[in-house]
Amino acid sequence: MLAWILIAFFAYRIYKKKTIKPKIWKVILLIIIGLISFSINFNMFETFLKFPILPLGVWILFFVFIFRNSRWQVYRSFAWLGFLANFLFLASTLLAIPIHSFIYSKNEPTTYISNAEEASLIMTHPSGEVSSLNKESLLNQLPTMRKEPVESYEWYEETDVDTESDKVSERFPYQLVGTSPEWGSGLASVIYVEKDGKGILLSTPTEQLYFRSDISLIERGGAE
Repeated sequence: MLAWILIAFFAYRIYKKKTIKPKIWKVILLIIIGLISFSINFNMFETFLKFPILPLGVWILFFVFIFRNSRWQVYRSFAWLGFLANFLFLASTLLAIPIHSFIYSKNEPTTYISNAEEASLIMTHPSGEVSSLNKESLLNQLPTMRKEPVESYEWYEETDVDTESDKVSERFPYQLVGTSPEWGSGLASVIYVEKDGKGILLSTPTEQLYFRSDISLIERGGAE
């Protein structure tokens, strides 16, 4: 939003200085076409970024107006503004990364589980026992849960396999559903609950986070 406000501000300044003023819809179209560029794409801090290299949109407009030099002189400032707007978007995205991390801490389970009014528990593996979610315990424990390392290899090594029945005891046989993250965070995750009810594993598109509580979040027997 900030980037678009700056673009509108610069477009207005350029427009005011023009002796021949193009129509507003043409200015908007020129800026949008000017945005077209050849870019290098890369990831930084789990964020997709585009670094513009070649002003393809500006070139397109140049060749469109190559035989109308007077019009190109009027339009080119807006075309270049469109290309330079790519850098404004890049800068605003880079600025938003630390701000987002400050507002929405990824080390707090409450960031991922903000609304639990419709929360419930489903069993995703037969090694789990019929259980129900204790919502009161969940809400009370979330702020005090401890973040611990995800020991994927050790957990795999500790997997209990019954060779006679070929049954596997899953460490996280439950899934917590019906919750939502903090508004505006955009931090979607799949939430698994540990067999003892004291641990939750948050699986996001980029990482896994593990939190432990002192009291179980589930109640054995029966469903909600």
